[in-house]
Amino acid sequence: MKGFLKVIAAAAISMGLAAGAQAQSALNEILDTGVLKVGTTGDWNPMSVRDPATNSYKGFDIDIMTELAKDLGVEVEFVPTDWKTLVNGVVAGKYHITGSASISPARMKVAGFSESYIAVEIFPFTTKDKAGGFSGYESINQPGVKVATTLGTTFEKMAREWFPNADIKVVEAPARGFQEVLSGRADVFITSNIEGSTLEAKFPVVRVPDTGPRSPSPIAMLLPQADQVWINYVNNWVKVKQAKGFFAANSAQWGL
Repeated sequence: MKGFLKVIAAAAISMGLAAGAQAQSALNEILDTGVLKVGTTGDWNPMSVRDPATNSYKGFDIDIMTELAKDLGVEVEFVPTDWKTLVNGVVAGKYHITGSASISPARMKVAGFSESYIAVEIFPFTTKDKAGGFSGYESINQPGVKVATTLGTTFEKMAREWFPNADIKVVEAPARGFQEVLSGRADVFITSNIEGSTLEAKFPVVRVPDTGPRSPSPIAMLLPQADQVWINYVNNWVKVKQAKGFFAANSAQWGL
């Protein structure tokens, strides 16, 4: 398995060298320095969760990046970032790759994406004590209803589009929309089915009654847009690991 992945790396580098004028790939840098730098927010349970006491990370994304680094034969370094600067960080070269992010046209204009390996659906959530006051999406889209969301996320854009009549309350990371609702400063937040199920298990939050899923979105890793060598390597790595059952096993481990 390791030998096969090294062959992929060598072939990808050869393709890059043959391009002549192409700038050095991140793949070369990773192999030369022995370090894979990964941008991660640490605030998307169960994808990436940071423990402030130890400054360590755990989650679905963390396991993926640890496995990628192992197959590359390098160490992994998790670089803290937030949602509003996630794309800028990979464009500026602060890290070679990111954890999971929704594939969107806006992000595709400036960054590349890996093959998708999981998809999410979006739902609105509220606290149990307020759930009886809502029924359907239009009940949220009303003056006086406070919808909390985090700056720079795809959820912020969705909240503004779905609830133009509501009061959109934007907070900056590391604050999160669901925290505003739990504190009573807002009424509703939207998030993925992935995070929502985790929050429901830990806090008194529920899906808003009579609301179905919206905006099914594939998610993938962000990569430098022009670095086709690195993108090719990661895409082939995803295919290999999917065929070997790694992604399915990791999803089951984290309840996805």
